[in-house]
Amino acid sequence: MKREFRFAIVLSFACAALALCPTAAQAQKVDLAFGVSTVEAPAANSNGPSLTGGTYTGFSGDVLPWHNFGIGAEIYWRTTQSVYQSVIYGPIPYRPLFLDVNGIYAPKLASHTYLELSAGIGAMDTRQYCSVCGNGYNTNYTSDKHFMGDFGAGLKIYPKGGFFIRPEAKLYVVANNQLFSSSYSTRFGASIGYTFGGH
Repeated sequence: MKREFRFAIVLSFACAALALCPTAAQAQKVDLAFGVSTVEAPAANSNGPSLTGGTYTGFSGDVLPWHNFGIGAEIYWRTTQSVYQSVIYGPIPYRPLFLDVNGIYAPKLASHTYLELSAGIGAMDTRQYCSVCGNGYNTNYTSDKHFMGDFGAGLKIYPKGGFFIRPEAKLYVVANNQLFSSSYSTRFGASIGYTFGGH
């Protein structure tokens, strides 16, 4: 799983570098956004607790160099820690983090309104906090990383100029996610952002 997580990080940085390149910004549309969401997942069961609830904040960016097609990346994390009730170790604070890289299709629906469909790969990183935890970098947490696929949809609305509001939903399918009740979870929320290069 470490190899897939490294691959997702490298692709994220490549997308960010492309988005920040001045020549790229002149040639096509570049979107940068900040979002707030919550997560819905199956109820807690014998496999573990549910991922349902909490506030997730995050950032996203994309580049659309081929008319309505492009690539993007995003990172979302739970803003407050939740508590995992372990039978062996007792209560363990944790924070899930979703990181993904996507292909994007964004056709125009009407004046100032675009549909945004995405699908991609990434990783879910569950950070577990404790006084004796660490990952070799002087941190107070250990990470449980799993490869994931994701599918999303949003409606990008431009009220003025390049500024947009994007209600959105994303389904995450996490491989071998044994810490929680299910491998499936859905993030619902909205982002605000700006499009460089016109819309």
